[in-house]
Amino acid sequence: MCNAQQFSFTEGFDAFGVPDALPQLNLAITYRGVSTKVSALLDTGASVNVLPYSLGVQLGAVWEEQSTSVTLAGNLASAEAKGLLVSAKVGDFDPVRLVFAWSLSDDVPLLLGRMNFFLEFDVCFYRSQLVFEVCPKSRNAS
Repeated sequence: MCNAQQFSFTEGFDAFGVPDALPQLNLAITYRGVSTKVSALLDTGASVNVLPYSLGVQLGAVWEEQSTSVTLAGNLASAEAKGLLVSAKVGDFDPVRLVFAWSLSDDVPLLLGRMNFFLEFDVCFYRSQLVFEVCPKSRNAS
């Protein structure tokens, strides 16, 4: 068991102007020595982590150098994407490697999904209290 870190939901408005609160996580991502701080939505329904195009460019990634194509699903299915491996630092935890579906579009949100954010971290949501806890996966699990 680790010492989980607690984060607050971000309060705002949804696409219809209705007040809502979302589990957004601040983290630092690094690609080939270039780092940036971002806020990403934790999405247990997302199959993969998703990165908007301009954020990949900001990190110094070159679209034409990425060789792994990724097929997105759902409302992101029309967006072309390629795999991009980055280092990510969440809170006070050690950095981990996260793979993103780097989209050719900026009309996609920055998402942390099941592959592979939720494989690297355990997350407990306490929506009624507007908080969630994050803990790296246990390294000694069998």
